[in-house]
Amino acid sequence: MSILRNLLILVARVGLGIVFVAHGWQKFFTNGIAATQQGFESMGAPLPGLSAIIAATIELVGGAGLIFGAITPVWAALLFANMTGAYLVAHIGKGLFVSEGGGELVVALGAGALLLLCTGAGRFSVDGILGRRVPWHRLSTVPA
Repeated sequence: MSILRNLLILVARVGLGIVFVAHGWQKFFTNGIAATQQGFESMGAPLPGLSAIIAATIELVGGAGLIFGAITPVWAALLFANMTGAYLVAHIGKGLFVSEGGGELVVALGAGALLLLCTGAGRFSVDGILGRRVPWHRLSTVPA
């Protein structure tokens, strides 16, 4: 994989990771988990007390995982699933634009996570440093 491609994956991974960390942080600390749980309940999320904690944890820890490129396929899959759930619970049927309650942000974040699931973290990452020692690299068809 070329140096340029690895640098671009790094920039995309860090950018997505920062947004996910910010949203997880917001759920836990800015708004507070109790308010987040109430928000999940008002949206009709299943098991809102638990799902709010799970979503916030995936966003906060998974976002950090993307930033460092550590266990990237696991975090990318969980973040994609999280964004799919957010779309289905909070945004479906509300159009595209965030200003109207639409799903543009969760679609973009989910698509980015899905892309990282397919490409991997690239050379400039914890996963890249560990190389073939991590099981997901042995299964990958994408050159490291």
